[in-house]
Parts: sequence; C-alpha cells; structure tokens
Amino acid sequence: MTGIGHNGGPPLELRYYQNEAVDSLFDYFDTHGGTGADGKPVRANPLVCLPTGTGKSVVIGEFVRRAMQRHPGTRIFMATHVKELIKQNADKMRQLWPLAPLGVYSAGLGVRDTMQPITFGGVQSCVGKFPMFGRRDLLIIDEAHLVSQNADTSYLKFIEELMFGVKGVSPNSPNINPYLKVIGLTATPYRLGLGCMTNGPIFTDIAYNLCTIDGFNRLMAEGFLAPVIPKRTKTELDVSNVGMSKGEFAQNQLQDAVDKETVTFAALSEVVEAGFDRRSWLIFASGVEHAEHIAEMLNNVFGISTVCIHSKKTQTQNDEALELWQTGKVRAAVNMNSLTTGVDHPACDLIAMMRPTMSPGLWVQMLGRGTRPFDWFKVKHEDRLRLARFEGFVKTDCLVLDFAGNTRRLGPINDPVVPKQKGKGPPGDAPVRICEECGTYNHASARVCIACGAEFTFKEKLSSKASDLALIRSDLPQVEIYKVDRVVMVVHTSKTSGRDSIKVAYFCGLRTFFEYISVESTVRFFKHKSRDWFRQRYHYQTIQPTWESDCPNSNAEVLAIAHELRQPQTINVWVNKQTPEILGYGF
Repeated sequence: MTGIGHNGGPPLELRYYQNEAVDSLFDYFDTHGGTGADGKPVRANPLVCLPTGTGKSVVIGEFVRRAMQRHPGTRIFMATHVKELIKQNADKMRQLWPLAPLGVYSAGLGVRDTMQPITFGGVQSCVGKFPMFGRRDLLIIDEAHLVSQNADTSYLKFIEELMFGVKGVSPNSPNINPYLKVIGLTATPYRLGLGCMTNGPIFTDIAYNLCTIDGFNRLMAEGFLAPVIPKRTKTELDVSNVGMSKGEFAQNQLQDAVDKETVTFAALSEVVEAGFDRRSWLIFASGVEHAEHIAEMLNNVFGISTVCIHSKKTQTQNDEALELWQTGKVRAAVNMNSLTTGVDHPACDLIAMMRPTMSPGLWVQMLGRGTRPFDWFKVKHEDRLRLARFEGFVKTDCLVLDFAGNTRRLGPINDPVVPKQKGKGPPGDAPVRICEECGTYNHASARVCIACGAEFTFKEKLSSKASDLALIRSDLPQVEIYKVDRVVMVVHTSKTSGRDSIKVAYFCGLRTFFEYISVESTVRFFKHKSRDWFRQRYHYQTIQPTWESDCPNSNAEVLAIAHELRQPQTINVWVNKQTPEILGYGF
C-alpha cells in the first residue's frame, strides 16, 4: 500500500505488517458485532498489538483513510492521553491523506476543533463534552494499555458518554451511538490486576499481535526494531523493605529506599563507564527528587550534560529540556514518569534503569524507548539541520543497564512475565539466563549469548524430589536446537475437517519434526502465521513475485516454488510436550 505524499512530498510506503494490521481490523468487523439474540448490541472491540517503534500511527491513519473511503458517512474519534501523540498521529494522518477532513481537540495543543468527521483529541480534554462532537461510529484509542477497568476513569466515562450520553439525555438523541466500536492499539496488551486486557470491560479480542517472541524477534531480524541488550550491573537498588500498593511498589517508600547518594554515585559510575561511546542516554528515576539528584550528579560530578524532566516542572520547561536531548545538545535525559510513552527519539542508545517496578507493561514501555532504529543516512533532509549533532551516527543496538532488577523480576522485552488476573495467583518467574562472560540477560531457552556469542552450558540436576518438581514446573518448555539436514513439503489433508494444508518435515539426523502451514486458511491467526513463515524463506531481492501481494494466495503456489525457499540451518524445538513444537529457526 502506498499513501499519498503530504504537501506534494514523497508517498508513504506502508510496511507489510502495517498493511496486515489494517486488514485484520476489516476482517474482524466483517465477522463480529451487530445485534445479539436479546436485541442488544454485541460488544466487538479489538486490540492491535504492535511493539513500540513499529509505526502504530501509520496503522491508525491508514485504517481511518480506508474506513472513510468505504463508508464516507463514518464519524471517527481517535483518543489518547498526551499531546505529543495527538500531534504525531494527526501529522501521520495528513501525510497519508492530505485532504482528510481532520480536526484536533486538545487543550495542550491549544486547538479545539469539533466539527470534522475525523477528530484526534486528548481524552482528558474531551470527557464531559460529548454533544460537541456529535455521533461517533468508531473510537480508536492509542496506548490502550492505559485504559483502566475502573468506571470513574476518563476513558470509560468518555465511552459511556458516546454510547449512552449522560443523565437527562434522551436515549433517542442523535449524538449517542450504543453500537459504537472501540479499537485499541498498544505494545503491552496487559495490566496489573487485570492480566490480558480482553479480561476488562472494553476490549473483547486481539485482532493482530506482533508482541510475541516470534513477532518481536522477526521485526528485529528485519531491521524494523533495534535490539535492546540488558546488562547485569554491579550495583542494584535495594527494594526489600518497600511495601506494595495495588500490585506496585509504594511510590513514597520506593523513592526513600533508592535515593541514596552512595548508591546513586556507584550506579552512575557504571553508566559513565559503560556509556562512553553511546550518543544519547535516557535514565528512569524512582521519584522527582531522585531524578533531580541524578541529574545534578551527572552534570556537576561526572561532567555529563543532562536535563531533568518531571511533573513538578512547567510544560514549557519540560518541552525545552526534551528538545535539547532530542537534538543532541545534551547527552542525557533523566525523567520521572514522563518519557515512558509517546516520546519518539530513535537515537537513544543507552537506558539506565533506576526505577524498580512490578508492572511488566511499564517495564516494556520503558525499554521501548530504545527499540527504534536510527540511521543518519536515512534521516529526511528537512530534519538533518535539527539533528546535525547526530551526523554520521548509525545505531546498532540499545544498551540497558538495569540497576532496578526489573529484568530478573519481569523478564526480557520480547517475553515478559505477563500479569495474571486478580485472584488467579501470582505471576511466575522471569525466563532469563545471565551470561557469565559478559553479564548480559538472555531468554532462558537461549543456547548462546545474544551479546558476546558465548555458549551456555546446561547442567543436569539430580534430585530425590524430581516428581514434585515436575508437577510444579511442567509448564516450563524444554527447548533443544537441532541441525537441519533437509526439508520436505507435501500436501496434507485433514481427516477431521477435510481442509488442505502443507506438511513441512524437517529431517534432523535420526529425528524428524513436522509443522503445518496454510496461506489460504480461513483462520486469521493461522493464515498470518503461515504468511510470515513464507516471507522468512522467500528471496525477494533475487526473485520477482508473480502474484499481486507479497505472498501467494494458495498452498499450491507455495509448493510450486518450494525449491526456491530458504532452508533453515537449525530449528528450535519444544521437546517436552506430547507433540514436539517448532518455536524458531536459524538461517
């Protein structure tokens, strides 16, 4: 898909997964919604899950454009919580569709347009004002993980108003719509106390998800995301005596526990040593005073130019500080609860984590500040003057110094410990393995270190309580890597459904493992997974596709070019289950 250039500029090319995300929403609404047997509207509110930095604003803009073209009378509201995201999403919408009937309603941006059929606004500014916007058919929420299940929050109040109005409003009012559909976009589809967001009062299904291990790793392999390399540190913040409040560390106790001068000095000494060749540092603090102390020590003791951003400063002060950091005029930015979402600074290549948390969503969002790739040679010409201090800089990864112990507590960014629904029990341990050679955190199933390449040794442990341990840890996958000698693909017909798929056999020495794919499947998840499988193996740079899309429409077409597909050198297999499952491939 190619968008129309903004103000005559070059067209915007959508990435394959952005097109798939948009398609998934139309596919979803083709089969969900309407009226139930009781005559009431059926809730059908999907989530689209894409990692931070993969272009959710493009997905929003393209979906809105197509929805308005298919149904010109549609009225859409895009809501989020910070002015930066409102502006970013509106700009991307105009880049995709310069003549879009788009208005912005945001107190922070000083704009209050209510008349357009497409409105991008701040939820805090809009709640309580629903008659001003007229009837809305779709509500799109960016950073949807911020939607709380509590009925008195801004998002739920605004949804209630758009669907049913307020007290005294007639149920026949043309300004309300009980059939309103809500679409959420997020990189973290879970919340503390709720578990998956589909357990909450709004969202019902996940229409598209690349926030899985396979999805995240593939986006990194294709260059759409920069790897984050979390290193074990000598210094670790002590939170053993910090109490809990609503599943998170108590804020007042947390700052008192970690804001110690000697500890801060030791941690920053490690940051300065590890970050000597890093261009743009981001530091997360545990409180406003803690942030100020970190910034003061970096500036005055270590001589590192640093700005401090937090809620007790004015918006103008924070905006000026952010601009200094984003343009490279200062090296480091320290923040408290300000730069966790909605900040786009691809040049960030070091994150110092001095904020312990029990929230995997917050942890992944903070790490997401470092996953955007940066390549000076691909920067737009109109932005080069503003980013002149980064001239020639190409970011290869983002180093994470985790003084807070979050990696051990919550797991890596591509496989965090997802919180369980309240009352369903505590989360499990984080699946991590620490490299003894360089101190880097790796996934528990890794065979070699992602940073230095050192091989891990696996020791067999003998125990007289083996049966008890098996009952406790039976859900922990045992993953083995097998060298692939050859791959064979044949047609397979299901004995139960009668549907055809492709049976793929991997011959690995004396063992053979199987998987099934179908690019023509009617099951959306299986179809997406099969298309991804094909893309991994097809050499687009040397072979020109003969079909209109970037993937064949039938299994027969796949089999016809099977000899042209890349063969993996190794496969990762989950072996301790009834039918071994292939989890990943090494090419």
